[in-house]
Amino acid sequence: GVLAMVGGMQERITQKLEQLNPTKLVVRDDSSKHAGHAGVGGRSGDTHFAVDIVSEAFEGKRLVQRHQQVYALLDEMMDKGGEGGIHALQISAKTPDEASK
Repeated sequence: GVLAMVGGMQERITQKLEQLNPTKLVVRDDSSKHAGHAGVGGRSGDTHFAVDIVSEAFEGKRLVQRHQQVYALLDEMMDKGGEGGIHALQISAKTPDEASK
């Protein structure tokens, strides 16, 4: 069913982002919060995720570059108008130093 797919998606996002050797990684599925808005209409492909990641890979990088790093890893999973991709992604990307403040 749909839930299995979304659950699997959360796992796949987590696996992909493990490549950044994060000291903290939280992947939240926010799809249910958005269930009422236009365009859902029973489509299983409307998936909203929030990623909270802390990694030394972000040292010396601007926010936009960090986001690009995350998007690059998840590129094949993004919804490009097809079915069953990530529809929206909220990213919090910090270095361990920033996260400890």
